[in-house]
Amino acid sequence: MTAFRSLLRILLAIAAAGLLVGCSGLDAFNKANQPLPASLVAHIHAIGSSEGEAMIIRIFKQDSELEVWKRTKNGTYAYLKSYEICSYSGDLGPKIKEGDRQAPEGFYSITPGLMNPHSSYYLAFNTGFPNKFDRVWGRTGSELMVHGDCTSRGCYAMTDEQIAEIYALGREAFKGGQRTFQLQIFPFRMTVANMAKYHANPNIDFWRDLKVGYDTFEMSKRDVNWDVCEKRYIFNPAGGPLDPAGACPTTYSDPVLMAAVSKKEKADAAAIQVAAADFDAKAARAEADRVAQEKEQAEIAARTAALNAAVDERGEAIVETVSGFFANVWSGITGGGQPAAVGQVVPNAPYPAPRLQRS
Repeated sequence: MTAFRSLLRILLAIAAAGLLVGCSGLDAFNKANQPLPASLVAHIHAIGSSEGEAMIIRIFKQDSELEVWKRTKNGTYAYLKSYEICSYSGDLGPKIKEGDRQAPEGFYSITPGLMNPHSSYYLAFNTGFPNKFDRVWGRTGSELMVHGDCTSRGCYAMTDEQIAEIYALGREAFKGGQRTFQLQIFPFRMTVANMAKYHANPNIDFWRDLKVGYDTFEMSKRDVNWDVCEKRYIFNPAGGPLDPAGACPTTYSDPVLMAAVSKKEKADAAAIQVAAADFDAKAARAEADRVAQEKEQAEIAARTAALNAAVDERGEAIVETVSGFFANVWSGITGGGQPAAVGQVVPNAPYPAPRLQRS
């Protein structure tokens, strides 16, 4: 009986503590533990993966799109699902400093400690900004998240329903034994056309750096290991952690793949140069057409103004002539002196009138 009473007191204490935590604590637990939709689980299995397998998230700012990829049984990643980003702040380009309201770009590793079930924005995970690359460049910022609530101040905001699903995917991957999942954030899809379009952007060197990682994944669909050396990203390097400002190694963990990537970068660079020249030529022609159109519109406006002025001047002359004519008519009717010549205004004549001639 004594043991029962002790157990009862413990249960009551737990219940009281729960009441002190309040509804928000219970809601946080429930939100963070929502099961994956059955249809999504079925799709995960259909692509040859499982809930606990590794995943990669890719974000494309220009397209406002977040992609989830899952590792399959053969070690490659398969595309799972895309989510439309509800809102992100800033423009294309990396985050530089605290308060610039820019959403980050680059490669980040998400650990369980970066998951936030108690977020004020429904659910969230921290991007891990600033990472090793950001720090070596002296970039600053904090609490940059992928979260719900569809509002952003330097973060990537999703709807609550979307972040619940994305959060659950990450949670299940960690439950499956994954220590991290990778977050890749790009300004746009790193195609020749897009790189040519933005070739004059101040961030182009940084984007060329990101493109190597983008192409490495596109060509292999396998894990892309990244590090930082010489203040730039390097992908699949051989050896241990690198000095972010030190020399880069010359060997890779997958030399065949990286040789193919290097070959692609050279071919793309040549294609980008050609496409950029064509883009500049088209832009120059468009600018010339715009200037010519503005000049033509200015000339038309000037001619219209001159014509309107001439019409106004001629109208005033006509009014003067008509006024003189009617002054003569009125003078003739009233007998007020000699008739004035046509076109001459009779002084003090209240109304214009001709002088009548008697036969």
